[in-house]
Amino acid sequence: MPHAAAGGVGAVAPQDAAAAVAEQDPLVLAAAVVGLLAVLVALWWGIRRLRRTPGAEFVGHLAGRDEISVLMHPNPDPDAMASALAVGEFAEATGADAHLQYPGQIRHQENRAFETVLDLEFDRVENASDLLADDVVLVDHNEPRGFAGADSVDPVAVVDHHPGEGTGSAFTDVRPDHGSCASIFAEYLEQQGWEPVAPEDEADLGEDDDRVLPSDTATGLLYGIQSDTKQLTKGCSAAEFEASAYLYEGIDEDRLDRIANPQVDAEVLEVKARAINQRHVRNAFAVADVGEVSNADAIPQAADELSQLEGVTAVVVMGQKGDTLHLSGRSRDDRVHMGKTLRAVVDEIPMANAGGHARMGGGQLSVEHMEGLGPGDGLDREEFVDRLFDAMAGEI
Repeated sequence: MPHAAAGGVGAVAPQDAAAAVAEQDPLVLAAAVVGLLAVLVALWWGIRRLRRTPGAEFVGHLAGRDEISVLMHPNPDPDAMASALAVGEFAEATGADAHLQYPGQIRHQENRAFETVLDLEFDRVENASDLLADDVVLVDHNEPRGFAGADSVDPVAVVDHHPGEGTGSAFTDVRPDHGSCASIFAEYLEQQGWEPVAPEDEADLGEDDDRVLPSDTATGLLYGIQSDTKQLTKGCSAAEFEASAYLYEGIDEDRLDRIANPQVDAEVLEVKARAINQRHVRNAFAVADVGEVSNADAIPQAADELSQLEGVTAVVVMGQKGDTLHLSGRSRDDRVHMGKTLRAVVDEIPMANAGGHARMGGGQLSVEHMEGLGPGDGLDREEFVDRLFDAMAGEI
């Protein structure tokens, strides 16, 4: 039986079918068109979102907010302070007021020099009620800590390079493979087309010049990178070198030198000397108990000094301020992940906390809890030193 030719009797052209449907029920055709458009719009937004850089996404979450609190970790270091400065630049560009805040104290001579040389004004937080805005952005840490009510704070955004489980309700960018948080913000700035400007050229800028990165912020970000990576020698990723190259044009060398070479507190030198003289060495590991200190920031500096000792690959320095025993560790030994080592040491001590990276770690614990207040039999100082050596040797 012969088949009907295309377009002949019994065949209906697609346009005729559509016309027939439209004649029968125009609303059906209209709904189909609207549905198709909705799918296309959703697809376009999905592709656009996938292509959106982290920097653009972060700035997008700042836009539309009247004010934010940029919260640094307790006793902020240059990396945290520089990161807060970068958020301040983005906030200003989006029309939001940024309050740069921190718990604890700025005590380390390097940190004080950073604050003074760059003429910075930060607000101190002792209680959650001291936060000056409801919308909080965490930089250089991913869980609020160090002040009363910290556990009640729900940050809208978190940008950090430390391991952790903390997240922001709207935005989270945690990169443990990076050596600094400042390098993440330098990437954001570069992605957004910000141009670092040398200090001698800033006077020529007009009010209409936007996306210009001031020299103070560029200098701060570079020093934040340097301080967290031992001058780009430890714990670096490619991001730190790329960020340094990007920031270079805006660096103020004089201010950079003044931050890097502050005067040293006499107690810091004394604590370093105590760490060297009172060290205990077993195999390639060293532990030093420097006793009572009034400046807890001297302890990590003593750990830095002791780690330079020939033949020593991992060190822990501990010192007591008040009832708190502070720990600071350094490792050049691939067998010793210092953050995990210190965490293991204090794991069974109530209310103690410790952690960090493979090369660097720290911790705090109550001396009373260490000696037996609460569950457990407790440890005296000598037993605690033994426990530190056992942990470095992988026996805990």
